Amino acid sequence: VQLQASGGGLVQAGGSLRLSCAASGLAFSRYTVGWFRQAPGKERDLVAGIAWTGGNAYYPDSVKGRFTISRDNAKKTVYLQMNSLKPEDTAVYYCAARAGTLVATKSYDYWGQGTLVTVSS
Repeated sequence: VQLQASGGGLVQAGGSLRLSCAASGLAFSRYTVGWFRQAPGKERDLVAGIAWTGGNAYYPDSVKGRFTISRDNAKKTVYLQMNSLKPEDTAVYYCAARAGTLVATKSYDYWGQGTLVTVSS
């Protein structure tokens, strides 16, 4: 199983980025997917997730209204659209996949390698 994240970079505060995560080696359409981030010295936190069954996506209050997760099962890809970025969004972003429908958990089965997002003030 491989999850390949891309799309990170340097952006000014207020700007936007779209992260992509291409999956291979798993029945992607049957996996819940999520995006996590980890800033230096901090824990890795879930910032968006969506179950394989569809339904409402999960977002913590810190990103709600600014971040949007979506998935294209035909392309085996999950996206994270990030708008109105803030310096505190600076972190390494990881995509992850897990069997089952639970989204809001840190217990994911597979992890991508991470992509760095830096938001300058």
